[in-house]
Amino acid sequence: MIIVDPSFELQDDLDVSSLAVRLEACGRICYKSEDKITEDSAVPFVTKLAAHGHNSVLEMAAVTLRVNCSDDEVRTFLALQPKYFIVDYQDGSTLVTGSIRSFREIYKRAADNKVVNAMVTLLVSRDSFLFNGVYDSQQAVTPDGSVQVEKLSLKDVESLPDELLIRHRYVGVKFIVNRAVTHELVRHRPCSFLQESQRYCRYSQDKFGNQVSFIKPMFFEEGSKEYTVWKDAMEYTEKLYLELLETSTPQAARTVLPNSCKTEIIMYCNLEEWKHIISLRTPPNAEPSMREIMIPFADALKKRYPMI
Repeated sequence: MIIVDPSFELQDDLDVSSLAVRLEACGRICYKSEDKITEDSAVPFVTKLAAHGHNSVLEMAAVTLRVNCSDDEVRTFLALQPKYFIVDYQDGSTLVTGSIRSFREIYKRAADNKVVNAMVTLLVSRDSFLFNGVYDSQQAVTPDGSVQVEKLSLKDVESLPDELLIRHRYVGVKFIVNRAVTHELVRHRPCSFLQESQRYCRYSQDKFGNQVSFIKPMFFEEGSKEYTVWKDAMEYTEKLYLELLETSTPQAARTVLPNSCKTEIIMYCNLEEWKHIISLRTPPNAEPSMREIMIPFADALKKRYPMI
């Protein structure tokens, strides 16, 4: 039995990595297979996920494009009711931010739209593997030049005015918390999530220390009667889980695991949504275990982005 404290990590290193590296690092959290990451593993990993329809991983990388075209062409794009995109006007241009999944799905639905075609053509020219199974270079129509598209760098996005920065700047955070906390976190609909999977992770393996990890409860003082009761319960649960693994699969054995189990979850959304989450998850009436992690996270994020 391993007992750990809750923690969080802003994924700064992934912000400056390639899309493939970012997607692999996030995707492997589900299987806790980070040990398989190599210099050349990202593209094959992401390509395979896309081929199998694991679209949730493709939500973990967002790109911002500056589109220059006529008002009529913008209206035809907006008439598609594009899902999961952030769209704003700035100085005569249109800013469009969306995840790789969003661009894949709108291209499948409206490849003949000039704005969609121009945006995806640019993204394919940079990372074609992200659009395998969606974009066929033999059948694709070459943009006629009426729509000009430019990809913004992270520095460009960071330089946007506050009212645009808060909408177009996406931030990924890895939380290490118990499963009671993640049950609440995943209720935030505009976010994307990837979480350590008890269905695939076999905690009897060496890489997990042949033990189950639990988050230290903030409700009980260590050494108290209540803490002893909690610890005894976790030890007994671990014993049952490991016993079940001798004859069962992880997805069957996990049915005895409690909310106190440690889990890792990545949340990815824009600053506007983080502002909303902080407003709900830090006040005195919020769940105490949630406040335990969200208050220090909020402090760290607000130091970087005071506008939230």
